[in-house]
Amino acid sequence: MQKAIDTHFHIWRQNDLPWLVGPMVPRIFGPYEPIRRDYTIGEFLDDQKDSSIEKAVYVQTNWARERFEDEAAWVQATAEETGWPHAIVGYADMTVEDVRPQLDRLKRYPLMRGVRMQLHWHETPEYRFAASPRQVVDPTVRANIAHLKDYGFSFDLQLFPGQMRDGATMIAENPETQFILTHTGMLTDMSPDTVAEWEAGLRMLAAQPNVSAKLSGLGTFVHRNDPELISFIVATAANIFGSRRLMFGSNFPIEKLWTDHLSMMNAHRAAAAPLSTEDQANIFWNTAERIYRPV
Repeated sequence: MQKAIDTHFHIWRQNDLPWLVGPMVPRIFGPYEPIRRDYTIGEFLDDQKDSSIEKAVYVQTNWARERFEDEAAWVQATAEETGWPHAIVGYADMTVEDVRPQLDRLKRYPLMRGVRMQLHWHETPEYRFAASPRQVVDPTVRANIAHLKDYGFSFDLQLFPGQMRDGATMIAENPETQFILTHTGMLTDMSPDTVAEWEAGLRMLAAQPNVSAKLSGLGTFVHRNDPELISFIVATAANIFGSRRLMFGSNFPIEKLWTDHLSMMNAHRAAAAPLSTEDQANIFWNTAERIYRPV
């Protein structure tokens, strides 16, 4: 089985995450009572033990904003104790006047590779996260994104198709920064209009050479492991981006709400099977190795 780097997983202690402590509210991935608890690195390793995952990239989980460094410190300490994860995508608040003091603090942690601040906005209220649909090109956000190159940090870019024109503007303004499109642009359903808008958005982003896409969270809107949907997204993304700009991510434990890790992994491997051996190696290893530089 092709070895893999999981470029998008989470661990947490429930008490560190306000959204896991407060009342359950409608969210993009549906009801989430089963994950309103601690999810440890030990449980993640057990979940993926049969999936040939050899390295993994931790992605921020929305601790309280002022505790962004606490999150990075805890994950770094976890890695030093257990050997997992192998790279960190932390959080920095791009809406503050000057994000550099935050980046200075994050830079202290050897596994830090990039940051994510979720900028996705949608007409459907439970799909929203950003304050407005155009926060991605807010002048303050743009000024702060421009500082990432000075730290060698990438940016995990989470957008819906309706925001991708603005996303392409941001990417073009920062040619020295690597952008990673989270969840392959979040296709919400298979209606012809939705698919057409999604494909057009992917093409706009792919026109910029410094953007890759992450094949992660593909069950987010259907709330199941759907091999047919995964195959469609993988084939479309491979056609638009090419395999050298695609990488696999599990989105565990969110996807654990509806599937086990091996079933999800097998669906991704089956989706990539029509591609060449080299393409599969790119998707499951090479792209992630180049972009995130896991130890």
